[in-house]
Amino acid sequence: MSLFKSHPANKKKVELIHRFCLFPLTILIISLLSCSETPKKNEGTLLSLPPEPHPESYVVYRTSAAVNPDGHLDEKAWSSVPWTNYFLDIEGTVRPVPRLKTHAKMLWDDSNLYIAAELEEPHVWANLRQRDTVVFYDNDFEVFIDPDGDTHAYYELEVNALGTAWDLLLLKPYRDGGPAVTGWDIAGLKVGTHIDGTINNPADIDKGWSVELMIPLSALKECAGRGRLPEAGDQWRIGFSRVEWRTIIEEGIYKKEINPKTGRPFPEDNWVWSPQGRINMHMPEMWGFLQFSSVEAGVGTESFIPDPDLGLKWALRKIYYAENEYFRKNGTYSSLLADIGLSLKDFPENMTAPVIHSTHTTFECSIPEINHKPAWTIYHDGRLISLSDTVKVK
Repeated sequence: MSLFKSHPANKKKVELIHRFCLFPLTILIISLLSCSETPKKNEGTLLSLPPEPHPESYVVYRTSAAVNPDGHLDEKAWSSVPWTNYFLDIEGTVRPVPRLKTHAKMLWDDSNLYIAAELEEPHVWANLRQRDTVVFYDNDFEVFIDPDGDTHAYYELEVNALGTAWDLLLLKPYRDGGPAVTGWDIAGLKVGTHIDGTINNPADIDKGWSVELMIPLSALKECAGRGRLPEAGDQWRIGFSRVEWRTIIEEGIYKKEINPKTGRPFPEDNWVWSPQGRINMHMPEMWGFLQFSSVEAGVGTESFIPDPDLGLKWALRKIYYAENEYFRKNGTYSSLLADIGLSLKDFPENMTAPVIHSTHTTFECSIPEINHKPAWTIYHDGRLISLSDTVKVK
């Protein structure tokens, strides 16, 4: 029995790993140094099971008119599409409602995905001006995109109020040993910001700032189903986050507030569109959904179609968390649900019993076909795939 099945759905991911991990030696060394120095904000080392996700969803309508990403959001198409709900704390409703409001909206056309956000902020500040610096050291707005939804090979983009961007490709989440390829850029990315007030001026009170992003779909298609551009009806996983630091005004400038107990800045607040249940944005299974629509913005509406397999995927994710906790304690994986603290009562009643194959160093768990529906498989590194070569997000 092989735990590493060959399947067409894996081809693009294998090619991607080869491109970034099997470089000529000199380039590989540079890439690895870049990856090793990447700060892993909120990466999370605990593999305890988070609350069952209830991901947010957004139908992305088309625009036929050009969008100028200058941060002003004055195009007619923007006024025709809804805002997301206001962001919540990253841990969800168990934490207080964020003290400042944040929301976002999206559009698309044949070439680009457009993302806009408004961030309420009485004191707008930013220091970082060089692209691909660690932008979350400033207050920022962040986007995470996993086009095929398998939790591997996904994109991260961070932007501060100055419009400074940091874009990364994650081959795997940090928790699963994945490096961040910081040398990767979103080719053709355009970023615009607008300050409703004055930036870096503690003498006044601002209303906030807005950001407008134009992300070429050609730069994202490599990690999408079949490595192609999206079509109407396709669904991608997407997460939005806002980082907000506690600051004080000292000698006429903004400074991060220091915790006297640690001598370091207080931890940042993390406010998100679709709560993660943990202080960790690198849990792609918790992100929201975007659904590409053929409907023109302002002409009509379309209903979001919930993922019918979301419950089955969460069942496999529970096994993934339990297996990794078992491995942490015992140094091996197990093929028995009882060993990892689960039973059939922990899963949906209509679900076929999961089948686990394990060795000391790896495992895979599958849910067999039900009524001719494709089987799902999760691996020890968290990747979740369907054995059907489907173009929709899984």
